Amino acid sequence: MQTINVRETREKLSNLLDAVAAGEEVVILRHGKPAARLTAALPEKIQFPNRSELRASLPPVRESSAHAVRELRDEERY
Repeated sequence: MQTINVRETREKLSNLLDAVAAGEEVVILRHGKPAARLTAALPEKIQFPNRSELRASLPPVRESSAHAVRELRDEERY
């Protein structure tokens, strides 16, 4: 574990982030006392919903997409 004061943290932030990414822990000192701890961020896991549940939650389709596109072209919105 590495300790560093606030002033040095500002000057060496990029190097500290590289050290943290490599697995090291850094404690930032303010007036000689621990103020913060830098550790590697945990990767977030993205969970996608079950497709069948997603489809079931959608409202029923009232008209085909082809019909909707034709109407938009006829109305000159396309």
